[in-house]
Amino acid sequence: MSTEQDGERLAAALVGLRSAVATLRLPLGLPGADADRRAAAALVDHLDDYLVPRVRQMGAPLLAVVGGSTGAGKSTLVNSLLGARVTAAGVLRPTTRSPVLVHHPDDTAWFTTDRVLPRLPRVTGTDAEGRALRLVPHPQVPRGLALLDAPDIDSVVVENRELGEELLGAADLWVFVTTAARYADAVPWDLLGAAARRRAAVAMVLNRVAPEATDAVAGHLGAMLTEHGLAEAHLFTVPEATLHDGLLPTVAVADLSTWLRGVAGDVVARDALVRRTVRGAVEDVLAQAPGLASAADAQVAHVERLRSVVATAYDGAARSLEAATSDGTMLRGEVLARWQEFVGTGELLRAIEAKVSTWRDRASAFLHGRPAPEPVAAAIGHGLVDLVQDAADGAADHAYASWRADPAGAALVDGLRLSRSAVDLRERVTAEIREWQSGVLDLVSTEGAGRRTTARALSFGVNGLGAALMVAIFASTGGLTTAEVGVAGGTAVLAQRLLEAVFGDDAVRRLTRTAHDDLVRRMRRLLAEEAARFTTGLDALDLSVRGGEQVRAAAHAVGLAVPDAPVVGPAGPGTGGPHATAGAGAQAPDRTTPDEVGGLRGWWQRLWRP
Repeated sequence: MSTEQDGERLAAALVGLRSAVATLRLPLGLPGADADRRAAAALVDHLDDYLVPRVRQMGAPLLAVVGGSTGAGKSTLVNSLLGARVTAAGVLRPTTRSPVLVHHPDDTAWFTTDRVLPRLPRVTGTDAEGRALRLVPHPQVPRGLALLDAPDIDSVVVENRELGEELLGAADLWVFVTTAARYADAVPWDLLGAAARRRAAVAMVLNRVAPEATDAVAGHLGAMLTEHGLAEAHLFTVPEATLHDGLLPTVAVADLSTWLRGVAGDVVARDALVRRTVRGAVEDVLAQAPGLASAADAQVAHVERLRSVVATAYDGAARSLEAATSDGTMLRGEVLARWQEFVGTGELLRAIEAKVSTWRDRASAFLHGRPAPEPVAAAIGHGLVDLVQDAADGAADHAYASWRADPAGAALVDGLRLSRSAVDLRERVTAEIREWQSGVLDLVSTEGAGRRTTARALSFGVNGLGAALMVAIFASTGGLTTAEVGVAGGTAVLAQRLLEAVFGDDAVRRLTRTAHDDLVRRMRRLLAEEAARFTTGLDALDLSVRGGEQVRAAAHAVGLAVPDAPVVGPAGPGTGGPHATAGAGAQAPDRTTPDEVGGLRGWWQRLWRP
């Protein structure tokens, strides 16, 4: 960010990362998904509210957000720093219902636009409520500095609490206010952990401290800051004092006021502080990106596992149907009985042993006096419908049970009737089988249209030959019991011989294969429609398979866009250690040392080397 070109390049890369994260979808209820979704939303908000606007305009005024716990005295502190009541303070909680941004009148243009906190509308006056940023110009605010009085981070009102955290994320400088009674509370330290990760500049204000307890409490708080990764934070103590017209005595806030004015008035110190905060924010964003990318990958992988369960169940059903329509399974029960009624059980079987011409004459005469073949076709149709229905029910039960055993899958099928096939499946299967049987008759009719076979085909009848072809498709005896082989197998052979007598061996093999392939194709299409009842829910998730890859690529671009020689700053004040107190002469931050610069340069190069 040493040049305008560097800033533009980094800003463009950050916008790319923002787009990749914003479009990331984590819809499945996987372990940790809620936290990942919150992290993604928070990262987008942070980029929108602070990082991208700040990188684009490094010369904008310093934004110091005054945050802290309920009743810590944030509003009173802001008023006291300015010597005027610009933000409401009182015993009613929460006092600050909408954030108040106080700035020098000359800096108004920086805040009336959406340069920072673009999602908050700007208002003026004293009656602002909710998610609105109330702008208050005041001449006592130093040029180049703005103070933002934020809602309580532990407010009982969820919206206030979330807004308070959001505003702190948009700060160049955190002015964190706590009290001697509440500085060890867990909620503030959870939030301060985010400041530590971003290496944000933090001024910790210990408010309303009894003089006799100052050293002990400040010492303990300083140790806690170090323990939580905030060793460089500036610690200020504000003694317990009587308010005059709602304001603290000037001397009580003198050290904090001097430090803030020093940072705002010293161009070098101010620039170093902004760069430090931006650098830390970029590092934090890049540290979060791999986790979000992995979360996206996990979502895609889990969707594929759920999809695979469905595919396995319905592919298995399709294979079972393919086998059942070729291994003799269909030549049972009603199908077998109707076929026997149609062909008889003796005369044609004996005729098979005679020479073909004699057999053909007998078969023709016999069939002309036999019942119509329609009952055979009807029995086959009923059998196929039952077969497909049972297979689809089994596949649905397997897929449903597997999804129900998976928390993410269970959420997708909750309230849906998916444990059995669709209510209209039997109707659809019936129509499909009827079309298939019609196609079988068309095959027979077309094959019998040749000059050599027309007379023979007509003598047996298209419907009779069609019924024979359907039986021949199921001719294998692999699925029959020993008792069934003799009868069913024999009648299947009869169908085969009848067709061969009319069309010839090669034609029968081709017709059988064509008709069976068509049947399998239709059954698979029906099962695919059933499987879609599950997979449609997965498709509706609109999950990009490249989401994780896009986040990684965008984060890599951000890493490459970071200049090689950043200025980090600020260092701890003077010789008094990292925590400056009100009595220790707090100073403006120093610049980063050459060693720190070199170390950071190496860190970036190692982290994002292609």
